[in-house]
Amino acid sequence: MKILFLTENFPPETNAAATRVFERGLYWAKWGHQVTILTSAPNFPKGKLFNGYNNCWRNVEIMDGLRVVRVKTYIAVNQGTFRRTLDFLSFMFSAFFIGLFEQRPDVIVATSPQFFAAVGGWFLAAVRRIPFVFELGDLWPASIVAVGAFRPGQLIQLIEKIELFLYRRADAIVALTDAFKKDLIFRGIYSGKIAVVINGVDNWRYGPRDNDKALEKKYHLKNKFVLGYMGTLGMAHGLTNVLDAATLLVENKNICFLFVGGGADLNTLVEEAKARNLPNVVFMPPQPKAVMPDVWSLCDIALVHLKSEKIFEGVIPSKIFEAMAMGLPILIVSPKGEASKIICQEKAGIHVPAENPIALAGALEKLYFDEQERGALASQSFQASFNYSRSRQAHHMIDVLNMVVEGNGKNVEQLISKYSRR
Repeated sequence: MKILFLTENFPPETNAAATRVFERGLYWAKWGHQVTILTSAPNFPKGKLFNGYNNCWRNVEIMDGLRVVRVKTYIAVNQGTFRRTLDFLSFMFSAFFIGLFEQRPDVIVATSPQFFAAVGGWFLAAVRRIPFVFELGDLWPASIVAVGAFRPGQLIQLIEKIELFLYRRADAIVALTDAFKKDLIFRGIYSGKIAVVINGVDNWRYGPRDNDKALEKKYHLKNKFVLGYMGTLGMAHGLTNVLDAATLLVENKNICFLFVGGGADLNTLVEEAKARNLPNVVFMPPQPKAVMPDVWSLCDIALVHLKSEKIFEGVIPSKIFEAMAMGLPILIVSPKGEASKIICQEKAGIHVPAENPIALAGALEKLYFDEQERGALASQSFQASFNYSRSRQAHHMIDVLNMVVEGNGKNVEQLISKYSRR
């Protein structure tokens, strides 16, 4: 099968969408499918081109068997609204135009976030009369309203109409969570064409290991008990709450809070930690994906953190599965929802209500002092990781794409019996 996949983020960028598309695509290429990724020159999250890349109209490279076509975009740092929207729109137009001249695929797939990549994917598929699959990674624009990036109004209403139009016109939808599917069904989208393919992990990339001595020395973490947050430091995560917990525990010289990544809230968090004089908070810039297992090795506990907004009840951060594969207990701070349900059902960690720093500090101290419980959670977390393999996810989605190419996209929901996580 020939697959054309639109995603604005792709390695060497390391956010969830980039990793998901890349790792899954590797399996497809290994299985004999021809996979072309239509993406931008890597610049996320700082809005600066990665070394060795140019922001040109069309550049083709082969990456581990995947054909990667990078297109010219307006580059902006991952913060603010206006310039990021220009960035999103520029990718939509560039990907559509360059996609017109790509070899005819059997199916076109586009992933969100960001939303406008899906608009470009649908339009390209419509013009070329090719089946279109919408991978729904975020309920956009509802999520940007929830974090305060946009206020409800006529513009949001217009975007929501476009959103529903895309759902209706897609030959199939691949939702990353059950909650996303329920939301679409509630809004009138036919359930039969919605498959749920949640995120996963390549266990062979991770696994429990000793602390990386070089990183431990560089960031002064030797003999520290480390709570590690990996990923985007953005508006959806409410990470000031973590600084509040760090303030409560500042007298415990052994406990350290490690933030690894970049994002819209990075500078605010760094300045706030300085203003509060928090020596127990450490920031590490985004790291290449290949280095992340070494970064995870520094942690005693993995932190998953989301704001107290109803929409985040349906979000499952991909870092959960990496932490599981590393054999780490997980401290999840979030509204009760799909992510906390996974952690609690798998007995892989502890759930703490969102935006409650006292509860967060208390749970962390409990794990710090209770080595036996920590060990039990770590063992269960590692074993649970095998329930969420990237290979299984790749098989599930390729079956969805095959059904769409065969004209049977309205029945992809039936695959649930084959790919139940249990």
